[in-house]
Formats: sequence, C-alpha cells, structure tokens
Amino acid sequence: MARHGGGRAWYGKVVGAALGVTVLAVGASVWTAQAGPVDAAAPKATASATPGSDVDPVDPAIAHASDAGARGVNITIDDGPDPAWTPQVLDLLREYGVRATFCMTGTQAQAHPDLVKDVVAAGHRLCDHSVSHDTAMDKKSEAYQSKEILDTERMITETSGGVRPMYYRAPGGAFTPHSRKLAASRGMRPLGWNVDTKDFERPGTDTIVATVQRELPNGPTILFHDAGGDRAQTVEALRKVLPWLKEQGYSFGFPVH
Repeated sequence: MARHGGGRAWYGKVVGAALGVTVLAVGASVWTAQAGPVDAAAPKATASATPGSDVDPVDPAIAHASDAGARGVNITIDDGPDPAWTPQVLDLLREYGVRATFCMTGTQAQAHPDLVKDVVAAGHRLCDHSVSHDTAMDKKSEAYQSKEILDTERMITETSGGVRPMYYRAPGGAFTPHSRKLAASRGMRPLGWNVDTKDFERPGTDTIVATVQRELPNGPTILFHDAGGDRAQTVEALRKVLPWLKEQGYSFGFPVH
C-alpha cells in the first residue's frame, strides 16, 4: 500500500495507535530506492519462523512483472481481510474469472480467519503485509522488522489452514535490504506495484479507473485496497476496470515468484 495518512484512524483502532503518516506520491522511485544490494548470507531472524515448514528461498529483488507474460496484469489487494469489503471484492473477482494476490496484515488475518480461508478457497494467493502496517518500518531495527514479517507469516499460515504467503509487501513500500532478504529466505518474494490507484484517498470511482488506464503502461501490477476505510469506490472501480482490461486484450496473472 502507498504511504499515506488519510483515513488511517481505522489502523489506530486495530493496533492501538493512529499512524499519522503524510501522503506521499509513491512510484517507481520508491522501489528503486529500496532495492539496494542484498548480501548473500541468510539473515538472522529474531522471531520464530513458521514451525515445521520447509521453504525454498526465492529472489530478494522486488517483483513487478506478471507470470502471464507481456499482456498480463496482476491485481493486488491490500490491508484486509475486511468483513465489509473483502467478500464484495471476492464476488467481483469470481464474476470475471480473475485471480488476485491479497496482501494481508497480521492483525486483520487473525481477526477474520474465515475470510483468509475464503480467499484461499477461491484460488487467490496470499501476501505478508506486516503485522501492524507500520509504514516507518524501514527506519526501525532489524529485530523489529523481522518480528513484523515473521509474526505475520505465522498468523496468515495459521488462519489460512496451512497455506503460506508467497509474497511480502512492505507497508508503504518501506523495504530494506534486511526485510527483503529475510522475506526471500522464507520463500516470500518481495512485491512491488506499478500502478497506485490511490483508492485509499477515495477520489471517486471514475478517477480510480482513469488512473489505471493512464498508468498501466508503467507496468502490470495494480494496487487496490479492501480495508482501511470505506472501499465502496474501489468495488465500483473494479467493476469497471476488470472488464475493461479484458476488452483491451489483457490476461490476469500473478506476480512472478
């Protein structure tokens, strides 16, 4: 999810403190800035990884491409699951035969385990989006970053019934070399975005749709939200965007892993 402060009181209720983050324009420059070199050595985790799970490391580079090829797009949904909006998003994805990647916070996954299972049952993929959606994670200790990532991995795996997240998306794009390396060592590919719809600002359904149409040449991974506030505009935008993408000859895939 892009760094922003609008409507973040919802997170204060979830984790006990409002985030109060300034709205920033997050684009490819963020991903470039956060994509510094990564040491080959595996990081030392300071929180327990998922017990009894054998995982293969993946590339720590931030993924943007689609496994559906040159005309593929990746729909990614952040911050949930949410009981009001996630079911509506799932219904639309099912209607148009689209598979998406759901980037879940640990707090929301624990609060709504049935929705985590619904996402998995519908054939979508899971993504670790940290426990508390702290967009200043990159300014904090490696021990803190490790705990946020590994605790969420455990929470999602437990609530999903044993399905592990395949990706890690840093809240607000707050990646560090350490967080990318740690996530990759746990089989979670760091996940970026190319099109920030800014639907969290509730700019209007038509504006969200126009943003997708204008910025899609930037790359295939599109960022939407199913939590963090009133997501009615997101739902209506998806109702317009999904058939439009099909009409333009795009196919729906997952981020490269």
